[in-house]
Amino acid sequence: MAKVRIKLASVDIDTLNSICSTIKEIAVKAGIAIAGPIPLPTKRLKVTTRKSPCGNGTATFDRFEMRVHQRVIDLPANDRVLHSIMGLSIPRSINIKIEMKD
Repeated sequence: MAKVRIKLASVDIDTLNSICSTIKEIAVKAGIAIAGPIPLPTKRLKVTTRKSPCGNGTATFDRFEMRVHQRVIDLPANDRVLHSIMGLSIPRSINIKIEMKD
């Protein structure tokens, strides 16, 4: 039977977890088995810059970090469930990718 893999990625972990719980509720109401949401390792994007505007002078630095949180959800391919998942209003801060697996 075909399976569907949903990959979610976002900087905001609260909205990511709320969308994952919404997808899980839809699958439970339909009565299908779901695997996930499985947390993947968090990507940390780091940028270090000098504080002084000219680049010379003080040896102090600003360190910025952006964390990208990821989740994976696996579920069987069911038309009703997929149609309701695609109808969800997903915020712009969440990147979603839906793949069909055999």
